[in-house]
Amino acid sequence: MQDVVEKVYEQVVARNRGEAEFHQAVREVLESLDPVIAKHPHYAEDGLLERIVEPERQIMFRVPWVDDAGQVRVNRGFRIEFNSALGPYKGGLRFHPSVNAGIIKFLGFEQIFKNALTGQGIGGGKGGSDFDPHGKSDAEVMRFCQSFMTELSRHIGPDTDVPAGDIGVGGREIGYLFGQYKRLRNSYDAGVLTGKGLAWGGSLVRTEATGYGTVLFAQSMLATKGDSLEGKKVAVSGAGNVAIYAIEKAQQLGAKPITFSDSSGYVVDEAGVDLELLKQVKEVERGRVADYVSRRPGARLVTEGRPWDVPVNVALPCATQNELDADNAATLLRNGCAVVAEGANMPCTPEAIEAFQAAGILYAPGKASNAGGVATSALEMEQNAGRTRWDFATAEAKLTGIMADIHNSCVEAAETYGRPGDYVLGANAAGFTQVADVMIAHGIV
Repeated sequence: MQDVVEKVYEQVVARNRGEAEFHQAVREVLESLDPVIAKHPHYAEDGLLERIVEPERQIMFRVPWVDDAGQVRVNRGFRIEFNSALGPYKGGLRFHPSVNAGIIKFLGFEQIFKNALTGQGIGGGKGGSDFDPHGKSDAEVMRFCQSFMTELSRHIGPDTDVPAGDIGVGGREIGYLFGQYKRLRNSYDAGVLTGKGLAWGGSLVRTEATGYGTVLFAQSMLATKGDSLEGKKVAVSGAGNVAIYAIEKAQQLGAKPITFSDSSGYVVDEAGVDLELLKQVKEVERGRVADYVSRRPGARLVTEGRPWDVPVNVALPCATQNELDADNAATLLRNGCAVVAEGANMPCTPEAIEAFQAAGILYAPGKASNAGGVATSALEMEQNAGRTRWDFATAEAKLTGIMADIHNSCVEAAETYGRPGDYVLGANAAGFTQVADVMIAHGIV
């Protein structure tokens, strides 16, 4: 079966040249599926591997807009509608200068399996632009979002493709995008976007969901060893939505997060992160981590290295792809780290993952551990369809149950295919088989 997997991977590289992140994501999934294909050869015989690595639709478009100085700017927009076997395409929009076709493909491919694991009938997709909202005025962001949605609106809908936020796309951007969609369609399709404001169809817990879910998954992993997060020191990277609410949930469960970061460096706060101050700096003031340090006695800013240099029990990479490499992994292991749960998408390099698995520590891939965000997006879609709203406790209870189910699915799949405790195999096998079985049922489409 290894020859079959390698052949498919070579085809992916040949067809998608220069798209290193996409190649990495595909290889990670395909390599772990070898025991699945060996046990169920019909997946290979039916061309499932070749079909699942090829997007159903790839959309790329020009996004012209005018800045506050009257200068015309042009960005590039993307939407990769990767797989709709289980339901409408579902996945975020990322606005960041690093965005290109390969980045969006890798994110969309990961989204297929992540969404399948939630059990909520949603397919995989992703989108975004190389537009950078950082430093732009609200008016500039609005004009960009309106231009972006003018084209994107042709391709999305509550039963077709439901985008959400990602890096660079928060409540402000979702609001502008939805307003333009509503104007163009003359229809209040609340379910066309998720991550909306509470006053116009948003869901409680959606803001917190990805960070909360990552920590809940880590807690479930520790429970398999008769342990918990109580009293554990935690390193978190990032200072955005995922990182902030991972810190919040970790504190609620008795852990002590002591780091966070942004592009200017990372903060070490040995007394434990002051969550309210962090929220004020990042969510209200849109400031930098240095602003936190200037107002927090005892905290220090480190401008070289990464949060993984700090001795901790648990690491939660919540920033971006490939932020934790083999050297960082070696440092974490040397310092006694026993749990790594990914809050970002593919934040650990293949070499780092290999080191964690060789050491036998608890390691969770993002498609499992950070699925809480898209799970709660699907809960938002459910509320929109019923024109109802749940209270915070109800929504959080549903998220907690979904994360427990995802954890259990990963554990069971890993055991089924002969690798108990291997969450990478477990997540990929559980997600793949759900999608593959439905693709077979739908025929060659």
